[in-house]
Amino acid sequence: MTLSLEELDSHLFKCADIIRDAVDPTDYKEFILPLVYYKSISDEFEKQYQQNLEEYGEDFARRENLYDIPVVPEGYLWDDLRSVSDNVDKELNEAFDALTDENPELQGLFRADYIDADALDDDRLGKLVEHLSKYDLDRDSIPPDMLGEAYMDLVRHFAEEEGKSGGQFFTPPHIVNLCVRLVDEFEDGMTFHDPTVGSGGMLIEAARYYREEQGGDPSKMTFTGQEINPDIAAIAKMNLSIHGLNGTIEREDSLSSPAFTNEDDNALTRFDRVLANFPFSVDWDKDGLQDDPYGRFHWDEKLPRADRGDYSFIMHMAEQLKDPERGDDSGGKAAIVIPHGVLFRKHESKYREPMLEDDLVEAIVGLPGNLFQNNSIPSAILVLNTDKPDERANEVQFVHAADEEFYRELSNQNELTKEGLDHIVENFRNWTTEERVSRTAELDEIRENDYNLNIALYVDTTEPEEEIDVQEELGKLRELQAERDEIETRMDSHMEALNYE
Repeated sequence: MTLSLEELDSHLFKCADIIRDAVDPTDYKEFILPLVYYKSISDEFEKQYQQNLEEYGEDFARRENLYDIPVVPEGYLWDDLRSVSDNVDKELNEAFDALTDENPELQGLFRADYIDADALDDDRLGKLVEHLSKYDLDRDSIPPDMLGEAYMDLVRHFAEEEGKSGGQFFTPPHIVNLCVRLVDEFEDGMTFHDPTVGSGGMLIEAARYYREEQGGDPSKMTFTGQEINPDIAAIAKMNLSIHGLNGTIEREDSLSSPAFTNEDDNALTRFDRVLANFPFSVDWDKDGLQDDPYGRFHWDEKLPRADRGDYSFIMHMAEQLKDPERGDDSGGKAAIVIPHGVLFRKHESKYREPMLEDDLVEAIVGLPGNLFQNNSIPSAILVLNTDKPDERANEVQFVHAADEEFYRELSNQNELTKEGLDHIVENFRNWTTEERVSRTAELDEIRENDYNLNIALYVDTTEPEEEIDVQEELGKLRELQAERDEIETRMDSHMEALNYE
């Protein structure tokens, strides 16, 4: 049976209904996403196993090098799990452990403990397994692109179920799409990185965009990320795997313990593209990183405040970009979602100055408020480029996209429209000056403003005053006066007829 994406989405969403009230909505993702992943791996493995059995015989059919997916150990195929009716929780735990033992690269991927979830009894877990058994999820039955998209839809669905807390690991697709399009000169062999990767949406969208919008092959790219939350890091790992992308997701805090480094040079690994929506204004280990071995925080003698790590993340990402001046064969670009305060907070001008004087800033796109589940403050996108074209040297493009023409209001938050996204990207690509929307400012002008990047300093964002046609207004006044005179005359006539003085 061939499924549409809508039908597949509906099928997967029903998993939440089966365990609803048995676990907290914030835990849905930890119990359901690994099972969907396991089902897809098991179905594809079983298909490939049958092909290998026919070609190589039973003695060789399980050889690891014959598979381009994790090898499912004997006794733990999906049908084996489906046949269990007692102690289903114990069987699921054992299945994930066995899969990890067989495939060490999956270490840390499966973190849910089905035994600990007391309300997930045999009945509910049996229904969940049986529900997922309804459709085959191998690549012939469900194309990997569709399965990957459905998996992301499921992640989005759970983020919405969680409300504000879900926004910590999931960036709305319209914002992700905009970030990707602002740095979209992609080629085979490029490397992509997200140091606060969440569930992996930025990397997944970059791959989708290259495949669907540019006709490229994302399997020829490398996608990496780092995530401090171990449960969310596991989701990102599964996300890359289910989309068939090359790359790795590492754990821990990217500021305190960067995982992508070149230890021989005491330097961070540098990438072609960095995409990120870091946590706004969070605490960071300022004291522990006073003498950073990778030299990341060098824009000023004083490090950013310990309770406001915004520029720590920005400096970290700037250091992760390829740079011809440091011997790389090409430059790197970054699209970073930032809080508006980063643009104008006075005590942070000492970080903006070197960023601008090094001609690192290519564009700033101001966005409307209430775009995220976990906060309603206005945000912006900072576009960095270590190798700006000559015609853009010492210039910054400012785009004011916070007006109603760029977004629509949903029930609980705002969403950039397709037309709004196209408008932003077109103005950025063409370096357009458009009244009340966009303008290019030269570095000299920004210097005069003490490196303040508040968009309103460069783009007039005020509502234009309505022009008054004096003659037309006088005409309206005369008409009203004539109408009043007519009414007064009529009233006088009525009063006289009624003998009122």
